[in-house]
Amino acid sequence: MPGLLGKKIGMTSVFSAEGKNVPCTVIEAGPCVVTQVKSVEKDGYAAVQLGFQDKKEKHTTKPLMGHFKKAGVTPKKHLAEFKEFETELNLGDTVTVELFNDVTFVDVIGTSKGKGFQGVVKRHGFGGVGQATHGQHNRARKPGSIGACSYPAKVFKGMRMGGQLGGDRVTVQNLQVLKVLPDHNLLLIKGSVPGCKGSIVIIEK
Repeated sequence: MPGLLGKKIGMTSVFSAEGKNVPCTVIEAGPCVVTQVKSVEKDGYAAVQLGFQDKKEKHTTKPLMGHFKKAGVTPKKHLAEFKEFETELNLGDTVTVELFNDVTFVDVIGTSKGKGFQGVVKRHGFGGVGQATHGQHNRARKPGSIGACSYPAKVFKGMRMGGQLGGDRVTVQNLQVLKVLPDHNLLLIKGSVPGCKGSIVIIEK
């Protein structure tokens, strides 16, 4: 789907026409520059690669530098591919937040906040002390029994246990667009989106 790369600025709230205070996320969406146009004949599929945020030449590898010079654009920090743009785009074209002017809902893709290694209570919502888990004797916030009997004598894959929480690629669908501010390249989206302040997100129609 057509979309843009953006940076999560933070959260705020705006008043709706009915006078309700609506929490929303502010995203700096674009401007993005077309760095590559893929075609069915050459690449096997049609897509447009967009670049977001300038980067110094000394921090750019030589292969990528050649890629950007071919497109006639300055080096970019972040690249992403999008399909099915309504208008035909050429190398060097700029796509702005005005892409979402007539859009009511968007999907946002981001990397969720990493919370490190967590136990089963925080990671999977186990009961802990109050609702003692099956197989638990006198230990708070523990998983309890995890295995079967002497047969099959193993722990099945997918067993809910402690482990790494967060830091995953997350897609939140059908978020409402409250306001588009083209002068400041800002997009106001109802509710929260994955990631911390300053993290890079992908906004799709």
